Amino acid sequence: MTSTTTLAAALPAEHRARLMRFAREASFASGARLFEEGERADRFWIVRTGTVVLDLSVPGRRPAVIESLGHGELVGWSWHFPPYWWQLGAEALSPVRAWEFDANTVRALCQEDAEFGRAVAAWVGRVAADRLHASRIRLLDLYAPHGSGSRS
Repeated sequence: MTSTTTLAAALPAEHRARLMRFAREASFASGARLFEEGERADRFWIVRTGTVVLDLSVPGRRPAVIESLGHGELVGWSWHFPPYWWQLGAEALSPVRAWEFDANTVRALCQEDAEFGRAVAAWVGRVAADRLHASRIRLLDLYAPHGSGSRS
């Protein structure tokens, strides 16, 4: 994940402060599932400590790990886009402490304040684009005959 998608880099201080007023502390033991692909996306998290891995269901195989997330990174973007179903799964790779947010509350804040809403939408959009790119590369690495061919 690039530094432009972490909370500190993505949102101006006043928007971060507003968002953090609605944060709740959450923790997950190593191996705990945060959510499953296809379930309702009604919350999201920002990692404080530990590592969360995102995975994608692959029929007849174990889920493919797409990406690892750490400090300051957003876990979950599906809460922001209808129909609000998780597009990936997530699991705590190590013990995780995170800030948890209720999706309905944050979406309501975004509607009340257009500037805040645009900032959150830009952040979540960048995260979704980065995750799509990571998913593509990972799946090509796993299933294409010659890997992803990524030159970066």
